[in-house]
Amino acid sequence: MKEDIRITILTENTALKAGLKAKHGLSFWIEYGNKKILFDTGQSDLILHNARTLGIDISRTDAIILSHGHYDHTGGLPSVLNIASKVMIYLHPAATEMKFSQKASEIKSIGMSASAKEAIQDQHMIWTVTPAQIFPGMSVTGQVPRLNDYEDVGGTFFVDEDCQKPDELLDDQTLFIESSKGLVVVLGCAHAGVVNILDYISKLTSCNKIYTVIGGMHLLNASRIRIANTIEAFKKYEIQKIFPLHCTGKKAMDAMEKAFGDKCLCLGAGGQIGF
Repeated sequence: MKEDIRITILTENTALKAGLKAKHGLSFWIEYGNKKILFDTGQSDLILHNARTLGIDISRTDAIILSHGHYDHTGGLPSVLNIASKVMIYLHPAATEMKFSQKASEIKSIGMSASAKEAIQDQHMIWTVTPAQIFPGMSVTGQVPRLNDYEDVGGTFFVDEDCQKPDELLDDQTLFIESSKGLVVVLGCAHAGVVNILDYISKLTSCNKIYTVIGGMHLLNASRIRIANTIEAFKKYEIQKIFPLHCTGKKAMDAMEKAFGDKCLCLGAGGQIGF
């Protein structure tokens, strides 16, 4: 028997409901049967404000999954862990490494903050280089193989402050859940490439149909060819519900809405999806 699933967008670049606040970043509250899972924590303690406004009790968190180590997905960790102590945290080892971005001459540190790294030290951490089960019917991919020739990490990312060593973002991982309607795929930023991710999940599950994809797809700087290939992959997997968020980019969102009509819906903080 498949568990009931409800996914609530806690933080996102936009907000759908009065009283909620928006900030660049992403976080999901996932109710899976009687389990409560936090997937990413957004950029700051804003996550607590939105959770209270939505009537969500963060202290009931059973597990935290980090999609990768960027600040806009891990910044809320100190605040969350003050309330939800002694939870399991699932992350790739590279998520705690130094991370930088470069735009023109501006270099910015975009990795996990010192306070976030300190906050997780006393927690039980599960290092997910390889796929790992969170609960029966719910798993993370761990490190995703990069096999196609048209997807990259989506930006100018580095592991050193001099911006000489590219960050392959090997820490990028995705959650996938079995539902009665089919697989539900929850993305952070999809730095591994959303098509690479779907191909890997299909291989892991021996399933060639995916019901829902939700999250950031980092297609902001993607070429038209990459966007077209992404849409074709969505068609191949017969995806019925597409929720592009956060870093997907307006160009890609518009293309998806044109290709999929009402199967594609752009949401924000406060959005809820049930299965």
